Amino acid sequence: MVEYLSQELDAVFHALSDPTRRAMLQHLAGGKLKVGELAAPFDISLAAASKHIKVLENAGLLRREVQGRSHVCQLNAGPMHGGLEWMRFYEKFWNERLDVLEQILNTEDSEKEKKQ
Repeated sequence: MVEYLSQELDAVFHALSDPTRRAMLQHLAGGKLKVGELAAPFDISLAAASKHIKVLENAGLLRREVQGRSHVCQLNAGPMHGGLEWMRFYEKFWNERLDVLEQILNTEDSEKEKKQ
């Protein structure tokens, strides 16, 4: 079970590691798009766009539906939740560290004020 979740998370972070794929997801947030429409804003071939779409699809971030000769893509943001949960651990980690640092600095400031 843990290995499966790790593979899923790896696929999501891999998919999100590329700026073109992130931009594609952003465009899909506005609604369904055909592959050609999704590829249009980028200076890439349809074959290259298809490879990016396949990576997003493999990560579960995109659903593709065949309608006749057209492939229509739709955003599936659900798998991003796993990445968000993973990052929240580190958010908590750093918030705790920064809280401790704030306490130390406040204590030092208080001690300096007492000496003056």
